This record gives sequence, structure tokens and C-alpha cells, in this order.
Amino acid sequence: MATVRKAQRKRSTRRRPYLPTRRLLTCDEFEQLVDSGLFTPEERLELIAGELVQREVPVKSTHATAVQLVENAFRGVFQTGYSVRGQLPQRLSDYDEPLPDVAVVVGTPRDYAQQHPTTALLVVEVSDTSLRMDRETKGSLYASADIPEYWVLNLPERVLEVYRDPEPRARTAFGAGYRTTFRLGETETVSPLYAPHASIRVADLLP
Repeated sequence: MATVRKAQRKRSTRRRPYLPTRRLLTCDEFEQLVDSGLFTPEERLELIAGELVQREVPVKSTHATAVQLVENAFRGVFQTGYSVRGQLPQRLSDYDEPLPDVAVVVGTPRDYAQQHPTTALLVVEVSDTSLRMDRETKGSLYASADIPEYWVLNLPERVLEVYRDPEPRARTAFGAGYRTTFRLGETETVSPLYAPHASIRVADLLP
């Protein structure tokens, strides 16, 4: 009987095979698959390093509220000449098309009718269960795309993490990172790099 139990335990722990060659998707291929109906918007898929990644599903009410609060704050700051995009694609390379929670880009919505933005002035990820992904993988991706400012709205700790000054950095997911980083609490304020005269209360971004 003990031998049978041991065999059952052994069978239940399957290891994934090592696959030295993977077929990565390009952004064009990904969008074609979406257009074909293979994937639905409700799946909240984004393309990172040529691989499909599913964002948190379902979206928690606190996360959704925070995204709206950030959008509202930005629309009061970034007006003529800027567009505030909520949970829409950014084509950062041929193999990277993330869905940041909020992004500020130059221009108007019609400027991106034929192609998603390839950069942004400021990107924000609202983070509750995905802190490591947002800090390390997404942070390195946005830095590699030379996005000058990146915010992580850290819901568990109720702080805003600010990342600025992208630079090459070895041993990171995309070979880049941010040189300047700091954290701001609920009682503090922040001025975006491209809106230095504005003052946004961190408390106004938190649900």
C-alpha cells in the first residue's frame, strides 16, 4: 500500500519539459488573432516579450476605482495637446504591446486611429496582487522603451512609487531600469515631470 501511495504522489508532480525554441508572437500577429475572434477583450491579454500574459481577471472594485481616480486626476492636469488613455494598448516594440492601466501620450485620440502609441510621457500601473510584475518586468519594459516616468500605485501599502530617468541596466528583464525612485504616502503630493506646476495628492489617487 505504501508503494502505491508513493507511486501516486510521484505521478502527480509532473515537470514541464524544457523547450529551447519557442514561437513568439509579434504585435501584428496578436492583433490579427484578436480581430479573428480567437481572443475576447474580457480576457485582458497583453503581449510581453512575444508571449501572451493575462492581466488580473476579474478586475477588483478597488483596482477599477483607482484606475478611474488616476484618469480623473490626469485629465485635470494634462489637457490641450495630451491624451489620457485608460487600459489601452501601447506598442512599444514588435513583440511588446502592454495594456497599462493609465498612460499619458502626446496628441489627441484621433492621432492613434491607425496605430497604437509607441511611447508615452507617463505610465501608471495600479498594483495589488501584481507588485513584483509591475516593479520588475513592467518597469524594465517601460524603461527600455525610454518612457521618462513610471508610477506604480501600490494599493496594499497605500503609497505611490515613482520611477524616473530610464537607463541601461544589466540583469533586468529588458536590459533597462530607472535611476531615480521614491515613494510617497497618502499625505504627500507629486508633480509629473511633464506637468511640473501641477500638484496631485496621493490620497486623491487611492480608493
